[in-house]
Amino acid sequence: MHRAIPAMLLSVSGFVIVWQFEPSIVATGSGAAIAGEAVNTKRGTVQVEVVFAGDRIADVRVLQAPDSAPTRMALPILREEALLAQSADIDTVSGATLTSEAYSRSLQYAIDHR
Repeated sequence: MHRAIPAMLLSVSGFVIVWQFEPSIVATGSGAAIAGEAVNTKRGTVQVEVVFAGDRIADVRVLQAPDSAPTRMALPILREEALLAQSADIDTVSGATLTSEAYSRSLQYAIDHR
């Protein structure tokens, strides 16, 4: 029983590390990257860079973000939402409201200024 708890904790921490791994999409050819506005929150600054391929959002990269567990959890979700929506009209991630709102605002700035 004494070995079960450390084994379970190691398993969970290994899963979290793998879950947070996010391969990046490499834009090729004529992809234009536009940096969004750096949005200050009480938790830190959030800024994204949007890679466009024609009229489509090909990738969203984080340039700045607070170093917190809720933010690290939210960023891959927000990226996926933006790529699916092809806009800044994305849902707020529960537990990371400030980060979500700042991410969306920075994303919208990049879309508006491309």
